[in-house]
Amino acid sequence: MTLETLVITIDGPAGSGKGTIAQQVASELGWHILDSGSLYRLTAYSALKNACSLENIPELEKIARNLQVEFLPESGGVMRIILAGVDVSHEIRSESAGEAASKVASISEVREALLKRQRDFAREPGLVCDGRDMGTVVFPDAILKIYLTASAEVRAQRRLKQLKDHGLNANLAALIKEIQDRDHRDKTRVHAPLHPASDAIEIDSSELTIAEVVSRIRGLYESKVSIS
Repeated sequence: MTLETLVITIDGPAGSGKGTIAQQVASELGWHILDSGSLYRLTAYSALKNACSLENIPELEKIARNLQVEFLPESGGVMRIILAGVDVSHEIRSESAGEAASKVASISEVREALLKRQRDFAREPGLVCDGRDMGTVVFPDAILKIYLTASAEVRAQRRLKQLKDHGLNANLAALIKEIQDRDHRDKTRVHAPLHPASDAIEIDSSELTIAEVVSRIRGLYESKVSIS
């Protein structure tokens, strides 16, 4: 595909901080935001809420095609996610929703159903999107592709804090195991496995602050623009 709108993709494993970073970069640039992972969480959430088995591929595909979703960034890096007029930001952040989303994301029919929906988010003045295949599959012509990673232990600690901030309980050891299992599943799935795009720039955020990562991405983008 050939893009007319500027797009920055931020891919990476669960808990690498890509969602927070994407929101910050989008806010500083005044661009639109796409949290692609939430689309899979929303599909899984809708399926579970309506007693649809995660094995029922035709129904999952139908749910994915008909999602009515809005992303509403707010101050402090908070993202409100509205599904059919209802704020489900809290519900889809649970570990069960995340696990279900990872399973749903491995289904090619669901990924295909959501592909056009994701590309439709690319509009002026620009789009910052995060996910697992944004730079490899959804926006292969993006002006800048970032692969953001961090150690499993650091990612688990971040996830634990995030859950506690939302009033949810979790166990650190269990989170580490879940992240490692999800990494393996995402990297070995048949359709759109998790890996950096050939032209992506890898950033390990384990020892970096949010501000440092955002600044680095801004600098990389400005260099790309000046060259082009």
